[in-house]
Amino acid sequence: MSGLSITWFGHATFVLTSPGGKRIVFDPWLEGNPKAPSGAKIDKADVICVSHGHSDHTTDVVPIARATGAPVVAVYELANYFQDKGLKNVVGMGIGGTVELAGLKISMTLAVHTSSATEDGRTIYLGEAAGFVVRLEDQRAIYFAGDTALFSDMRLIRELYAPEIAFLPIGDHFTMNPEAAALAVDMLGVRQVVPMHYGRSRCSPGRPIG
Repeated sequence: MSGLSITWFGHATFVLTSPGGKRIVFDPWLEGNPKAPSGAKIDKADVICVSHGHSDHTTDVVPIARATGAPVVAVYELANYFQDKGLKNVVGMGIGGTVELAGLKISMTLAVHTSSATEDGRTIYLGEAAGFVVRLEDQRAIYFAGDTALFSDMRLIRELYAPEIAFLPIGDHFTMNPEAAALAVDMLGVRQVVPMHYGRSRCSPGRPIG
């Protein structure tokens, strides 16, 4: 996509720089991420989108939000959790809703997964898992699926938002596998796909891939 820069930090952590120069961070996990390059950091952000509460998607949300001042967008229960951690600039929303931040329209979509955190040996429920569609300044849309199984309503995501690029998990076990992701591509009708949430990569984590 012309004017869109994508940097992958391993697993499901990405920084997208929009055609208008806005930095969108998805599911930041650097500390303890075996795929993140040594010393990796995210020190600039305009929006942080968090798909669900598992630690491999949230570990660095609080420090990056504090360092950058960027708003954190998450499903309502997860947003409340981040507020309890001391974050002030948090936007809670529901699946199917849209918010406008930094000149971008961010819509929350369904994901078929779970969402929780473990603290002091106790599991905390953090609402439903979600995905995001981000409408860029030039009106093109990208779809970040988060952790999910294949689901037939991906056809509705195509109908409603017509994304041109999709970030899809392919790791199996906790998410859909490559074969299911291939069906997702067909349902979504996207022109480009970025695989995520898998063990090996053809790209160097922390380096631009597009």
